[in-house]
Amino acid sequence: MPSNNSKRALIVGVTGQDGAYLARLLLEKGYVVFGTSRDADLANLAGLRTLGIAEQVRLSSMSPTDFRSVFSVITSTKPAEIYNLAGQSSVGLSFALPAETMESIVTGTLNLLEAVRLVDPSIRFYNAGSSECFGDTNGEAATEDTAFRPRSPYGVAKAAAFWQVANYREAYRLFCSSGILFNHESPIRPTRFVTRKIVSSVARIARGSEEKLSLGNLEISRDWGAAQEYVDAMWRMLQSEDAGDYVIATGQSATLQTFVETAFAAAELDWRHHVVVDEALLRPTDILVSKGDAAKAAEQLGWHAQTKLPELIQQLVAAEMQRAS
Repeated sequence: MPSNNSKRALIVGVTGQDGAYLARLLLEKGYVVFGTSRDADLANLAGLRTLGIAEQVRLSSMSPTDFRSVFSVITSTKPAEIYNLAGQSSVGLSFALPAETMESIVTGTLNLLEAVRLVDPSIRFYNAGSSECFGDTNGEAATEDTAFRPRSPYGVAKAAAFWQVANYREAYRLFCSSGILFNHESPIRPTRFVTRKIVSSVARIARGSEEKLSLGNLEISRDWGAAQEYVDAMWRMLQSEDAGDYVIATGQSATLQTFVETAFAAAELDWRHHVVVDEALLRPTDILVSKGDAAKAAEQLGWHAQTKLPELIQQLVAAEMQRAS
């Protein structure tokens, strides 16, 4: 049981992949963990339950786009740290829902920052940035100094939220940091994401399904890491002496075809017999190569990505095979 002196943390968007792993990390460190969902009574707690912590997180209903809701929860929970992980999180879906994406990310972040300023400026604030802010860097690894040229409504929204955080840090001296996270995966990744879509298909096909896996551009390259490690970087940012922004990435990039090939090979299958390219899945402006340079995080936070892509894919396929059985 946490002591009366335990540090209190509020995770906005606790039911998502990152929220669940972050909650587990903070609980292991002795925090009292509060979490929010738009409707706490109807929240999908599958990720928290998978990690065995659903009963340990104190859940509240909160809509980040409603300032009164945000103000009320922060006032009642009295956190020392707030982790903003909420908002529409699918790049592909953002093309269909650009206004909702912008509002959920930009307005949600602004409300949280303003509530912190008014309720308790000593609260330390983490904001979930995204590698999508950078857009296409022509194959170069992005650093904190790389210009933002987002190529999706999601990327535009994340870039706007990033600059909101920077502005509140400079104008009001709040301790607020953004983690510019590159792709990070886990067994509790929602099925709408392409990595989970791939490993789920692999598991079903390995068990006898004759389905075909439909994918878009197999030549895109991404910097994939393990979500369990990336939430540790979030926590480290708020323990640092000074607030700042950090790229969190492995520094290695691989094509979607390599991911697919490795995933099918993990189940002793030849991907070429089971995958079809569907042009309907191509995005209007896709990023060809995405790769990050986390040297600043290594130097200032002592954070390094540990899990390489082949090992990560093996873990994902093994978890999905176990789930299927």
